[in-house]
Amino acid sequence: MRRIPRRRLTATVALSTVVAVTGTACSSGSGSTSAEGDSGTYTVWDPYPQFGKGSAWAKLLDACGTKAGVKIKRTAFDTSDLSNKALLAAQQDNSADLLIVDNPVVSTLAEAGVLTTTDENKLDTSTVDANLLAAGQSGGKTYGTPIGANTLALYYNKDVLQNAGVDITSVKDWKSLTAALEKVEAAGKKGITFSAIGTEEGSFQFLPWFWGSGATLTELDSEQAADALSLWKDWLEKGYAPNSVINNTQTTSWQEFASGDYAFAENGTWQLANVQKAGFDYGVLPIPASAGGNAAAPTGGEFVTVPAQGDTGRYTTSRKLVSCLTSSENLNTTDATLSYVAPTGEVQDKQVAANAGLKPWVDAVKAAKGRTSDDLGTKYPRISEQLWKAVQSALSGAQSPKDALAKAQSAVK
Repeated sequence: MRRIPRRRLTATVALSTVVAVTGTACSSGSGSTSAEGDSGTYTVWDPYPQFGKGSAWAKLLDACGTKAGVKIKRTAFDTSDLSNKALLAAQQDNSADLLIVDNPVVSTLAEAGVLTTTDENKLDTSTVDANLLAAGQSGGKTYGTPIGANTLALYYNKDVLQNAGVDITSVKDWKSLTAALEKVEAAGKKGITFSAIGTEEGSFQFLPWFWGSGATLTELDSEQAADALSLWKDWLEKGYAPNSVINNTQTTSWQEFASGDYAFAENGTWQLANVQKAGFDYGVLPIPASAGGNAAAPTGGEFVTVPAQGDTGRYTTSRKLVSCLTSSENLNTTDATLSYVAPTGEVQDKQVAANAGLKPWVDAVKAAKGRTSDDLGTKYPRISEQLWKAVQSALSGAQSPKDALAKAQSAVK
Protein backbone atom coordinates (compact mmCIF):
# COMPACT_ATOMS: atom_id res chain seq x y z
CA MET A 1 0.00 0.00 0.00
CA ARG A 2 1.53 3.33 -1.08
CA ARG A 3 0.44 6.29 1.04
CA ILE A 4 -0.42 9.54 -0.69
CA PRO A 5 1.11 12.72 0.72
CA ARG A 6 -1.27 14.99 2.61
CA ARG A 7 -3.28 16.91 0.04
CA ARG A 8 -6.91 17.63 -0.63
CA LEU A 9 -8.78 14.54 -1.85
CA THR A 10 -12.33 15.29 -2.93
CA ALA A 11 -12.92 12.27 -5.14
CA THR A 12 -16.55 11.62 -4.29
CA VAL A 13 -17.61 15.17 -5.15
CA ALA A 14 -15.62 15.06 -8.38
CA LEU A 15 -17.26 11.92 -9.79
CA SER A 16 -20.14 13.81 -11.41
CA THR A 17 -17.74 16.22 -13.03
CA VAL A 18 -15.73 13.38 -14.54
CA VAL A 19 -18.83 11.77 -16.02
CA ALA A 20 -19.96 15.09 -17.50
CA VAL A 21 -16.82 15.81 -19.49
CA THR A 22 -15.90 12.35 -20.80
CA GLY A 23 -17.25 10.46 -23.76
CA THR A 24 -16.31 12.76 -26.65
CA ALA A 25 -14.21 10.97 -29.24
CA CYS A 26 -13.09 8.28 -26.83
CA SER A 27 -12.69 4.51 -26.69
CA SER A 28 -14.71 1.98 -24.70
CA GLY A 29 -14.12 -1.28 -22.84
CA SER A 30 -13.48 -2.58 -19.35
CA GLY A 31 -10.70 -3.70 -17.05
CA SER A 32 -9.80 -4.78 -13.55
CA THR A 33 -9.28 -2.34 -10.72
CA SER A 34 -6.12 -3.43 -8.92
CA ALA A 35 -3.27 -0.94 -8.91
CA GLU A 36 -1.15 -2.81 -6.34
CA GLY A 37 2.39 -3.76 -7.28
CA ASP A 38 5.80 -4.41 -5.72
CA SER A 39 8.77 -2.05 -5.95
CA GLY A 40 9.88 -3.61 -9.25
CA THR A 41 6.44 -3.36 -10.84
CA TYR A 42 4.89 -0.11 -12.04
CA THR A 43 1.18 0.10 -12.75
CA VAL A 44 -0.27 1.86 -15.78
CA TRP A 45 -3.96 2.57 -16.28
CA ASP A 46 -5.09 3.61 -19.75
CA PRO A 47 -8.32 4.09 -21.77
CA TYR A 48 -7.31 1.78 -24.65
CA PRO A 49 -9.03 -1.58 -24.03
CA GLN A 50 -9.11 -2.11 -27.78
CA PHE A 51 -5.38 -2.86 -27.60
CA GLY A 52 -4.68 -6.34 -26.23
CA LYS A 53 -1.51 -7.87 -24.85
CA GLY A 54 0.01 -8.47 -28.27
CA SER A 55 -0.70 -4.96 -29.59
CA ALA A 56 1.95 -2.42 -30.50
CA TRP A 57 0.76 -0.25 -27.59
CA ALA A 58 1.15 -3.05 -25.02
CA LYS A 59 4.57 -3.92 -26.42
CA LEU A 60 5.63 -0.27 -26.18
CA LEU A 61 4.65 -0.15 -22.51
CA ASP A 62 6.65 -3.30 -21.83
CA ALA A 63 9.64 -1.96 -23.78
CA CYS A 64 9.60 1.30 -21.81
CA GLY A 65 9.41 -0.71 -18.60
CA THR A 66 12.40 -2.81 -19.62
CA LYS A 67 14.35 0.33 -20.49
CA ALA A 68 13.58 1.73 -17.02
CA GLY A 69 14.45 -1.57 -15.34
CA VAL A 70 10.94 -2.43 -14.12
CA LYS A 71 7.97 -4.55 -15.07
CA ILE A 72 4.71 -2.98 -16.26
CA LYS A 73 1.32 -4.03 -14.96
CA ARG A 74 -1.23 -2.52 -17.31
CA THR A 75 -5.00 -2.22 -16.86
CA ALA A 76 -7.30 -0.79 -19.56
CA PHE A 77 -10.66 0.86 -18.80
CA ASP A 78 -13.53 2.60 -20.47
CA THR A 79 -12.74 6.34 -20.41
CA SER A 80 -15.30 7.42 -17.79
CA ASP A 81 -14.76 4.26 -15.76
CA LEU A 82 -11.03 4.93 -15.69
CA SER A 83 -11.50 8.41 -14.27
CA ASN A 84 -13.88 7.25 -11.58
CA LYS A 85 -11.60 4.36 -10.62
CA ALA A 86 -8.66 6.79 -10.39
CA LEU A 87 -10.59 9.00 -7.95
CA LEU A 88 -11.63 6.06 -5.81
CA ALA A 89 -8.13 4.56 -5.84
CA ALA A 90 -6.76 7.87 -4.59
CA GLN A 91 -9.20 7.79 -1.70
CA GLN A 92 -7.95 4.29 -0.88
CA ASP A 93 -4.26 5.33 -1.10
CA ASN A 94 -3.81 2.89 -3.98
CA SER A 95 -3.16 5.00 -7.08
CA ALA A 96 -1.51 3.72 -10.24
CA ASP A 97 1.98 4.97 -11.06
CA LEU A 98 0.96 6.26 -14.48
CA LEU A 99 -2.53 7.36 -15.42
CA ILE A 100 -3.50 8.13 -19.01
CA VAL A 101 -6.75 10.10 -19.04
CA ASP A 102 -8.95 12.18 -21.35
CA ASN A 103 -7.64 15.75 -21.29
CA PRO A 104 -10.76 17.50 -19.83
CA VAL A 105 -10.54 15.23 -16.78
CA VAL A 106 -7.02 16.33 -15.85
CA SER A 107 -8.18 19.47 -14.03
CA THR A 108 -10.79 17.48 -12.09
CA LEU A 109 -8.22 14.94 -10.91
CA ALA A 110 -5.76 17.73 -10.15
CA GLU A 111 -8.29 19.66 -8.06
CA ALA A 112 -9.14 16.45 -6.21
CA GLY A 113 -5.46 16.10 -5.25
CA VAL A 114 -4.90 12.94 -7.26
CA LEU A 115 -2.10 14.15 -9.57
CA THR A 116 1.40 15.52 -9.14
CA THR A 117 2.57 18.61 -10.99
CA THR A 118 5.42 18.57 -13.46
CA ASP A 119 7.39 20.60 -10.90
CA GLU A 120 6.96 17.74 -8.44
CA ASN A 121 7.69 14.87 -10.82
CA LYS A 122 10.28 16.82 -12.89
CA LEU A 123 8.65 15.92 -16.21
CA ASP A 124 9.97 17.97 -19.15
CA THR A 125 7.16 19.42 -21.31
CA SER A 126 9.23 22.09 -23.08
CA THR A 127 8.71 20.68 -26.59
CA VAL A 128 4.92 20.33 -26.33
CA ASP A 129 2.76 22.83 -28.23
CA ALA A 130 1.48 25.39 -25.72
CA ASN A 131 -2.16 25.24 -26.86
CA LEU A 132 -2.26 21.47 -26.28
CA LEU A 133 -0.41 21.58 -22.97
CA ALA A 134 -2.93 24.15 -21.70
CA ALA A 135 -5.59 21.44 -21.45
CA GLY A 136 -3.56 19.91 -18.62
CA GLN A 137 -2.97 23.14 -16.72
CA SER A 138 -4.90 24.41 -13.74
CA GLY A 139 -4.16 27.18 -11.26
CA GLY A 140 -0.92 28.01 -13.00
CA LYS A 141 0.42 24.45 -12.67
CA THR A 142 0.91 21.70 -15.26
CA TYR A 143 -0.23 18.13 -14.67
CA GLY A 144 1.21 15.64 -17.16
CA THR A 145 1.80 15.81 -20.89
CA PRO A 146 -0.39 15.02 -23.94
CA ILE A 147 0.22 11.77 -25.75
CA GLY A 148 -1.54 13.11 -28.83
CA ALA A 149 -4.52 15.16 -29.93
CA ASN A 150 -7.54 14.92 -32.16
CA THR A 151 -9.93 17.67 -33.08
CA LEU A 152 -12.69 18.66 -35.50
CA ALA A 153 -12.58 19.84 -39.09
CA LEU A 154 -14.84 19.80 -42.15
CA TYR A 155 -14.79 16.76 -44.39
CA TYR A 156 -16.10 17.55 -47.85
CA ASN A 157 -17.33 15.49 -50.80
CA LYS A 158 -15.44 16.69 -53.88
CA ASP A 159 -18.01 15.34 -56.36
CA VAL A 160 -20.95 17.08 -54.65
CA LEU A 161 -19.10 20.39 -54.60
CA GLN A 162 -17.91 20.07 -58.19
CA ASN A 163 -21.41 19.31 -59.47
CA ALA A 164 -22.71 22.36 -57.57
CA GLY A 165 -20.02 24.58 -59.08
CA VAL A 166 -18.27 25.21 -55.75
CA ASP A 167 -14.53 25.81 -55.66
CA ILE A 168 -13.37 24.66 -52.23
CA THR A 169 -10.60 27.28 -52.22
CA SER A 170 -13.32 29.94 -52.11
CA VAL A 171 -14.50 28.72 -48.68
CA LYS A 172 -12.59 30.94 -46.29
CA ASP A 173 -15.13 32.23 -43.74
CA TRP A 174 -18.77 31.84 -42.69
CA LYS A 175 -20.14 33.94 -45.55
CA SER A 176 -18.37 31.95 -48.25
CA LEU A 177 -19.23 28.64 -46.56
CA THR A 178 -22.91 29.58 -46.45
CA ALA A 179 -22.73 30.61 -50.11
CA ALA A 180 -21.32 27.17 -50.93
CA LEU A 181 -24.15 25.48 -49.02
CA GLU A 182 -26.68 27.55 -50.97
CA LYS A 183 -25.21 26.36 -54.28
CA VAL A 184 -25.22 22.74 -53.14
CA GLU A 185 -28.86 22.94 -52.05
CA ALA A 186 -29.82 24.56 -55.34
CA ALA A 187 -28.11 21.69 -57.19
CA GLY A 188 -30.34 19.18 -55.42
CA LYS A 189 -27.87 17.88 -52.87
CA LYS A 190 -27.54 18.39 -49.12
CA GLY A 191 -25.32 20.94 -47.44
CA ILE A 192 -23.77 20.12 -44.07
CA THR A 193 -24.33 17.72 -41.21
CA PHE A 194 -23.05 17.84 -37.65
CA SER A 195 -23.95 16.82 -34.10
CA ALA A 196 -26.03 19.21 -31.98
CA ILE A 197 -27.31 16.59 -29.54
CA GLY A 198 -28.01 17.66 -25.96
CA THR A 199 -24.83 16.18 -24.50
CA GLU A 200 -21.12 17.04 -24.36
CA GLU A 201 -20.90 15.93 -28.01
CA GLY A 202 -23.20 18.81 -28.95
CA SER A 203 -21.07 21.34 -27.09
CA PHE A 204 -17.91 19.80 -28.54
CA GLN A 205 -19.18 20.33 -32.09
CA PHE A 206 -20.54 23.82 -31.45
CA LEU A 207 -17.36 25.15 -29.88
CA PRO A 208 -15.44 25.80 -33.15
CA TRP A 209 -18.25 28.08 -34.32
CA PHE A 210 -18.61 29.61 -30.85
CA TRP A 211 -14.88 30.33 -30.55
CA GLY A 212 -14.67 31.17 -34.25
CA SER A 213 -17.11 34.04 -33.62
CA GLY A 214 -14.78 35.50 -31.01
CA ALA A 215 -16.97 34.40 -28.10
CA THR A 216 -15.59 33.17 -24.77
CA LEU A 217 -16.97 30.52 -22.41
CA THR A 218 -17.14 33.03 -19.57
CA GLU A 219 -19.70 35.11 -21.47
CA LEU A 220 -22.20 32.80 -23.14
CA ASP A 221 -24.65 35.62 -23.87
CA SER A 222 -22.28 37.79 -25.91
CA GLU A 223 -23.22 39.15 -29.31
CA GLN A 224 -20.56 36.94 -30.89
CA ALA A 225 -22.02 33.83 -29.26
CA ALA A 226 -25.48 34.73 -30.59
CA ASP A 227 -23.98 35.11 -34.08
CA ALA A 228 -22.57 31.58 -33.90
CA LEU A 229 -25.84 30.03 -32.76
CA SER A 230 -27.76 32.07 -35.34
CA LEU A 231 -25.51 30.62 -38.05
CA TRP A 232 -26.55 27.08 -37.17
CA LYS A 233 -30.22 28.06 -36.81
CA ASP A 234 -30.21 29.80 -40.19
CA TRP A 235 -28.73 26.72 -41.83
CA LEU A 236 -31.57 24.59 -40.48
CA GLU A 237 -34.25 27.08 -41.49
CA LYS A 238 -32.89 27.33 -45.04
CA GLY A 239 -32.48 23.56 -45.40
CA TYR A 240 -28.69 23.69 -45.61
CA ALA A 241 -28.47 21.38 -42.57
CA PRO A 242 -31.00 18.67 -41.67
CA ASN A 243 -33.28 18.86 -38.63
CA SER A 244 -31.75 15.54 -37.57
CA VAL A 245 -28.69 17.39 -36.24
CA ILE A 246 -30.66 18.12 -33.05
CA ASN A 247 -30.50 14.41 -32.19
CA ASN A 248 -27.35 13.48 -34.10
CA THR A 249 -24.37 12.04 -32.35
CA GLN A 250 -21.02 12.34 -34.07
CA THR A 251 -21.55 8.76 -35.29
CA THR A 252 -25.00 9.30 -36.79
CA SER A 253 -24.01 12.57 -38.43
CA TRP A 254 -21.07 10.73 -39.96
CA GLN A 255 -23.43 8.08 -41.32
CA GLU A 256 -25.39 10.85 -43.05
CA PHE A 257 -22.23 12.16 -44.70
CA ALA A 258 -21.14 8.65 -45.68
CA SER A 259 -24.34 8.34 -47.74
CA GLY A 260 -22.66 10.54 -50.35
CA ASP A 261 -25.46 13.14 -50.45
CA TYR A 262 -23.83 15.81 -48.28
CA ALA A 263 -21.23 18.38 -49.25
CA PHE A 264 -19.76 18.82 -45.75
CA ALA A 265 -19.61 17.07 -42.40
CA GLU A 266 -18.10 18.34 -39.19
CA ASN A 267 -16.24 15.47 -37.61
CA GLY A 268 -12.87 14.36 -36.31
CA THR A 269 -9.64 12.60 -37.08
CA TRP A 270 -11.17 9.37 -35.76
CA GLN A 271 -13.21 9.10 -38.98
CA LEU A 272 -10.17 8.93 -41.27
CA ALA A 273 -10.37 5.16 -41.65
CA ASN A 274 -14.12 5.34 -42.34
CA VAL A 275 -13.92 8.08 -44.94
CA GLN A 276 -11.44 6.03 -46.92
CA LYS A 277 -14.10 3.32 -47.14
CA ALA A 278 -16.90 5.72 -48.13
CA GLY A 279 -16.43 5.26 -51.86
CA PHE A 280 -16.13 8.92 -52.90
CA ASP A 281 -13.35 11.43 -53.25
CA TYR A 282 -13.03 13.65 -50.20
CA GLY A 283 -11.01 16.47 -48.74
CA VAL A 284 -10.54 18.07 -45.31
CA LEU A 285 -10.82 21.75 -44.46
CA PRO A 286 -10.11 23.35 -41.07
CA ILE A 287 -13.31 24.95 -39.73
CA PRO A 288 -13.24 28.61 -40.76
CA ALA A 289 -13.67 31.43 -38.27
CA SER A 290 -16.36 34.05 -38.85
CA ALA A 291 -14.04 36.59 -40.46
CA GLY A 292 -11.61 34.06 -41.95
CA GLY A 293 -8.69 32.00 -40.81
CA ASN A 294 -8.93 28.77 -38.82
CA ALA A 295 -11.32 28.66 -35.89
CA ALA A 296 -10.13 27.10 -32.64
CA ALA A 297 -11.66 23.64 -32.34
CA PRO A 298 -11.68 21.72 -29.06
CA THR A 299 -8.97 19.16 -28.48
CA GLY A 300 -9.59 15.53 -27.74
CA GLY A 301 -6.91 13.07 -26.71
CA GLU A 302 -5.26 11.95 -23.52
CA PHE A 303 -2.63 13.15 -21.07
CA VAL A 304 -0.03 10.92 -19.45
CA THR A 305 -0.05 11.88 -15.77
CA VAL A 306 1.74 10.80 -12.60
CA PRO A 307 -0.57 10.31 -9.60
CA ALA A 308 0.63 11.25 -6.12
CA GLN A 309 2.54 8.54 -4.23
CA GLY A 310 3.59 8.32 -0.60
CA ASP A 311 6.96 7.01 -1.78
CA THR A 312 8.09 10.02 -3.81
CA GLY A 313 11.16 8.08 -4.91
CA ARG A 314 8.92 6.29 -7.41
CA TYR A 315 8.59 9.50 -9.43
CA THR A 316 12.08 9.04 -10.91
CA THR A 317 11.09 5.82 -12.63
CA SER A 318 7.63 7.14 -13.48
CA ARG A 319 9.29 10.09 -15.21
CA LYS A 320 11.46 7.69 -17.22
CA LEU A 321 8.35 5.79 -18.31
CA VAL A 322 6.50 8.95 -19.38
CA SER A 323 9.57 10.25 -21.23
CA CYS A 324 9.86 6.95 -23.08
CA LEU A 325 6.18 6.84 -24.05
CA THR A 326 6.26 10.43 -25.31
CA SER A 327 9.65 10.38 -27.04
CA SER A 328 9.65 11.53 -30.67
CA GLU A 329 10.15 8.02 -32.02
CA ASN A 330 7.41 6.44 -29.92
CA LEU A 331 4.94 9.30 -30.36
CA ASN A 332 5.10 8.94 -34.11
CA THR A 333 4.16 5.27 -33.94
CA THR A 334 1.58 5.61 -31.16
CA ASP A 335 -0.22 8.60 -32.68
CA ALA A 336 -0.47 6.79 -36.01
CA THR A 337 -2.14 3.89 -34.19
CA LEU A 338 -4.55 6.20 -32.36
CA SER A 339 -5.23 8.46 -35.40
CA TYR A 340 -3.89 11.38 -33.36
CA VAL A 341 -1.86 14.39 -34.32
CA ALA A 342 1.34 14.53 -32.28
CA PRO A 343 1.69 17.21 -29.59
CA THR A 344 5.11 18.40 -30.78
CA GLY A 345 6.15 20.22 -33.93
CA GLU A 346 8.97 17.77 -34.63
CA VAL A 347 6.68 14.75 -34.78
CA GLN A 348 3.93 16.67 -36.59
CA ASP A 349 6.44 17.38 -39.37
CA LYS A 350 7.25 13.67 -39.57
CA GLN A 351 3.56 12.81 -39.80
CA VAL A 352 2.95 15.23 -42.67
CA ALA A 353 6.12 14.06 -44.46
CA ALA A 354 4.80 10.50 -44.31
CA ASN A 355 1.21 11.46 -45.22
CA ALA A 356 0.53 14.83 -46.83
CA GLY A 357 -3.19 14.29 -46.24
CA LEU A 358 -2.64 14.98 -42.55
CA LYS A 359 -1.67 18.61 -43.20
CA PRO A 360 -5.21 20.02 -42.68
CA TRP A 361 -5.46 18.10 -39.41
CA VAL A 362 -2.11 19.38 -38.18
CA ASP A 363 -3.26 22.92 -39.04
CA ALA A 364 -6.53 22.33 -37.16
CA VAL A 365 -4.70 21.00 -34.10
CA LYS A 366 -2.31 23.95 -34.10
CA ALA A 367 -5.35 26.26 -33.89
CA ALA A 368 -7.18 24.02 -31.39
CA LYS A 369 -7.97 24.77 -27.78
CA GLY A 370 -8.59 22.69 -24.66
CA ARG A 371 -12.10 22.79 -23.29
CA THR A 372 -10.78 23.46 -19.80
CA SER A 373 -8.19 26.02 -20.98
CA ASP A 374 -8.28 29.65 -19.83
CA ASP A 375 -8.15 28.22 -16.31
CA LEU A 376 -11.78 27.08 -16.50
CA GLY A 377 -10.90 23.71 -15.02
CA THR A 378 -13.84 22.13 -13.24
CA LYS A 379 -16.10 25.05 -14.18
CA TYR A 380 -16.25 23.73 -17.74
CA PRO A 381 -18.83 20.91 -17.29
CA ARG A 382 -21.47 23.32 -15.94
CA ILE A 383 -20.78 25.82 -18.72
CA SER A 384 -20.91 23.07 -21.34
CA GLU A 385 -24.25 21.76 -20.06
CA GLN A 386 -25.84 25.19 -20.34
CA LEU A 387 -24.30 25.67 -23.78
CA TRP A 388 -25.75 22.48 -25.23
CA LYS A 389 -29.12 23.31 -23.67
CA ALA A 390 -29.03 26.70 -25.40
CA VAL A 391 -28.17 25.08 -28.73
CA GLN A 392 -31.05 22.64 -28.36
CA SER A 393 -33.48 25.39 -27.40
CA ALA A 394 -32.54 27.62 -30.32
CA LEU A 395 -32.44 24.92 -32.99
CA SER A 396 -35.77 23.47 -31.89
CA GLY A 397 -37.37 26.92 -32.12
CA ALA A 398 -38.21 27.09 -28.41
CA GLN A 399 -36.20 30.30 -27.99
CA SER A 400 -34.24 32.75 -30.08
CA PRO A 401 -30.45 32.26 -30.04
CA LYS A 402 -30.07 35.45 -28.00
CA ASP A 403 -32.66 34.45 -25.39
CA ALA A 404 -31.36 30.87 -25.16
CA LEU A 405 -27.84 32.06 -24.51
CA ALA A 406 -28.98 34.68 -22.00
CA LYS A 407 -30.75 31.92 -20.06
CA ALA A 408 -27.60 29.79 -20.26
CA GLN A 409 -25.40 32.56 -18.88
CA SER A 410 -27.84 33.20 -16.05
CA ALA A 411 -27.84 29.50 -15.15
CA VAL A 412 -24.04 29.35 -15.11
CA LYS A 413 -23.86 32.28 -12.70
